[in-house]
Amino acid sequence: MTSLYPRDATSHGRFNLEQQRKRAKELLKAARADDSGALARILRYIPPRESPLQLADAQFVIARECGFPGWRKLKAHIESLDAARRLANERGDHDRATLHIRCGSDIQHSLRTAGFEGDFLEFSDPFCLGPLHDLPPVELVRMRARFLAGVSGMTERDARARLHESYHVLNDLDRYERIVLWFEHDSYDQLLLAYLLHRLRLDPPRAGVELVAVESIPGVERFIGIGQLAPDLLAWLWRQRRPVEASLLALGARAWAALTADTPEPLKALVATGTPALPMMERALARHLQELPAPDTGLSLTERLTLEIVRDHGPLPVGKTFAYLMREYEPLPYLGDLMFWWLLQPLIVAPRPALAISEAHEEWPHRRLGLTGLGHDILAGSRHWLDYAPGGRWVGGIRIAPLTGSDPTRHAQ
Repeated sequence: MTSLYPRDATSHGRFNLEQQRKRAKELLKAARADDSGALARILRYIPPRESPLQLADAQFVIARECGFPGWRKLKAHIESLDAARRLANERGDHDRATLHIRCGSDIQHSLRTAGFEGDFLEFSDPFCLGPLHDLPPVELVRMRARFLAGVSGMTERDARARLHESYHVLNDLDRYERIVLWFEHDSYDQLLLAYLLHRLRLDPPRAGVELVAVESIPGVERFIGIGQLAPDLLAWLWRQRRPVEASLLALGARAWAALTADTPEPLKALVATGTPALPMMERALARHLQELPAPDTGLSLTERLTLEIVRDHGPLPVGKTFAYLMREYEPLPYLGDLMFWWLLQPLIVAPRPALAISEAHEEWPHRRLGLTGLGHDILAGSRHWLDYAPGGRWVGGIRIAPLTGSDPTRHAQ
């Protein structure tokens, strides 16, 4: 009876109360007919007993399957979603000239669908990849454009024009009365948020600044990002936004300084504080630190997980490797598929690669990856990737260089 299980609500977060009531009745009917699947679902949450099953029992099971402690909590959450949707349609952001800032375009249409009318800024420079330095905006754009052109296939001119469009809006905030930052808990978002808070502290706008910060959604089994949510959920999150206060601006400034430092010590010190002004930033920064080479293998966490996926399930296509990473292996998903492809390149193109890949007669998501002998040895800790990695890479302000001597613990210069 797998059709009775919750489907996409566990990913987009929108629940319909009548649908859940219907599912509870169907579950109860199936259990009373001694359907083994239905009985197994009930026994997962309700221990065996002599008294007959009631509708309330089936509703309790449905609520638990949806990620709630009980039916009352599920019902209250659905009612709060309905109320938020009505308020967004009636009021939304109509009371003030508003700019919504997000690290991508993924919620732009959903905001409109939910009833919001303000301007939208996609600020999506992937700080989780490539070099970061504390530079004036014009110089930062120039440096980031060079990096993005080198990994993406864009021309440097096109990359610079794309970045300039986003950064330029930050110099023209005075026409707004409210600025709302929409960011989730992963390192892609939190590194960008740190920069934006740093900029807003340096040049405070006249507008009120507010933050929607999300790390979990009731009933969503694996929350990855705001973009996966139904429009109603954006209206619900809108009601939970909070003003950006001085302590949060100060955290952003300190985080940006740590991210652009040329050693990991400032970032480690900041992580050790727990970042009480925004605890999810601590977890994202800690994950960012895991992109430094591990002492025993020389691999970043993303590189290690990728090799493990290919070892455990391969050979398999790049696209499926990425799916495994996002769904099962990555503790704090932050990469897009194209960024993942960029990160794979050193493992593939090194004179002695850790990953073998099929010929380029197919688009890259369909090319198959296999683990080489060197890849096996690196995972086993008998070889060190920095002895073989081509060129260097950056983790924020830290330059990772290939080893040139015999010390396998040296990872940055």
